[in-house]
Amino acid sequence: MKKVLLLITVLMMTVSMSAQNLTASKTTDNFYIGINGGVATKTTGHAWLKGLNPNAGLRIGRWFTPVFGFAIDGNAYFSNKPYCSTKTAVRYLNTSLLGTINFSNWFGGYKGEPYAFEIVGIAGLGWGHLFGHSLEISTDFFNPNGYLIASPSLKQISGRDNLTSKVGLDLVFNLGEKKAWQFFVEPAMIWGLNDYTYSIENCPFAVLGNSKIKYNLNRSFFQLNAGFIYKFRNSNGTHNFTIVDDNQGEIDRLNARINQLQDELAKKPKEVEVVKEVIKEIPGVNTVREIRVEDLVFVTFAQGKSELTFDAKTVLNNVKVGRHVQIVGTASPEGNPELNQRLSQARADAVAAYLKERGVIVDEATGKGVQGTTSNRLAVVYVK
Repeated sequence: MKKVLLLITVLMMTVSMSAQNLTASKTTDNFYIGINGGVATKTTGHAWLKGLNPNAGLRIGRWFTPVFGFAIDGNAYFSNKPYCSTKTAVRYLNTSLLGTINFSNWFGGYKGEPYAFEIVGIAGLGWGHLFGHSLEISTDFFNPNGYLIASPSLKQISGRDNLTSKVGLDLVFNLGEKKAWQFFVEPAMIWGLNDYTYSIENCPFAVLGNSKIKYNLNRSFFQLNAGFIYKFRNSNGTHNFTIVDDNQGEIDRLNARINQLQDELAKKPKEVEVVKEVIKEIPGVNTVREIRVEDLVFVTFAQGKSELTFDAKTVLNNVKVGRHVQIVGTASPEGNPELNQRLSQARADAVAAYLKERGVIVDEATGKGVQGTTSNRLAVVYVK
């Protein structure tokens, strides 16, 4: 019986951890929300520092992968500089649908958690709206380039909506132990793609949406904003993408073999001896305690990590409140012994902390480092 249980344990501990892929995401995963604020200034035609326009905005987005995502971005502009007053608290509103690209993850690869510093590109199209009462003006007096060539006659209402385009670069700092928060600085260019600009008595006005669509520097403004982003908790309990083992062929074969051995064991007496490498002797008892197969709970970890995954928590939830347990953490042979010892203890402590929160009594939680040649990224829970 001992050999059968040992073989099951070894099979569980030798599942390959080398092939890494992302955990499956639910529709509600990887969403975030952010706020930002800063200043904008018309790109041409005036001194930048004399025409700063304060603004504030809200951003909601989702990452489909660690590299690609989308966001809806809206900003309100409060000053009329360098334009004439619209006599409203909010002069202009721009809302954009943006594609987002994490260049750090694209070129550096995603390692299972965000980098401390990342560079994210944003680009997309939007809709702008000018508040207040627009002047009545006839567009007959504009040449194709949008310049006033005669005194206007007041015949029609000038446009207040336009097509916009935004391109920017986010310099992102990931904050907190769980990397749930981000602080970012964002320089960006925003174009009014189909605008006129004209001036009456040295007072510039914008006629929105009355011109051919094109990227023209004279129809753009530069913006420098900063803000914070909060990434919502995912279904797996983290705030970011996680990496799992995905050598599925090997896993399927091992699972089939484990099931075969468990079926074989079920036909025989269930009292077996525990291997000392997996469960140490109980203090005060001179013989190795005999336990049943169902007394062992196995928790797997990602390479170099001690955080519990959603699947690990699901397994631990089966341990009933009030039960006594012993926990042994192990590590795989990679890395130096000192690091592996700390990592195995961190894994044991993570399991112990979670079980204690659920009302389970933890008698001991010990990290064993690397155990023999079959050791892997595991914590073994012995339920007494």
